[in-house]
Amino acid sequence: MQHLVRKVMGALAAATLFCSLAAAQSASVTRFDSAIQQQVTNKLADKSEFRNVRASVDDGVVTLTGTVDVYQQKLDAAKRARKVEHATGVRNLIDVTGPAVSDAQLQAQLSEKLRYDRVGYDNLFNYFALGIKDGVVTVAGETLTDVGRDSALSIIQRTPGVKDVVDNISVSSVSPFDNDLRLRAARAIYGDSVLSRYSLDPAHPIRIIVDGGRLALYGSVNNAMDKQIAGIRANQLFGAFSVENHLVVDKKIG
Repeated sequence: MQHLVRKVMGALAAATLFCSLAAAQSASVTRFDSAIQQQVTNKLADKSEFRNVRASVDDGVVTLTGTVDVYQQKLDAAKRARKVEHATGVRNLIDVTGPAVSDAQLQAQLSEKLRYDRVGYDNLFNYFALGIKDGVVTVAGETLTDVGRDSALSIIQRTPGVKDVVDNISVSSVSPFDNDLRLRAARAIYGDSVLSRYSLDPAHPIRIIVDGGRLALYGSVNNAMDKQIAGIRANQLFGAFSVENHLVVDKKIG
């Protein structure tokens, strides 16, 4: 019986100590709240684009509310708040209330910008698919490098009319095997006398995606025969585990 009493008393003591420590920690964080709020307010006041943004702090967590004109500004405001000493987190509730742009207009604008992004670098090996609903942009696809992914996201985030961004972009494998297959695929496709014309307009290349030995073709071609030839050239490559031909026939291309 005495042993049981000692165990119960020990458990109660431990619980009391835990609660005391938790309360002390919460009190320690809370005592910085006013200073954190003032620092965040000062950092936001440095830029005119944050003139309608407000900050409140509770237990070290900064809550941002208000409005900005462009989605990138919402991200930038949160970034500034995170840099404040003793801030333990940021809840970003800022609304993007910039110019009204229809989903169709936004789709056309972003598609055009992304087609020409990274021309002369890795444009040929990047592919993006956009879905837009009420200003919320969902972007999927694959890029050769993190730079290509970050560049595409930057374009989207800075475009007026974008309210939010869902990033589903993946980055291709950097294995020597995939790199070799990627380059051989480019030579085989663009070295073909029929397909070489698709290298003339950087906005409409046949995009070559390789990941783990799996090769996929995206983009648009002028006719069904060109799509078939591209598929044949890709299937002739030694070492490709699989080939998927997602090329779309668009008679305005070419």
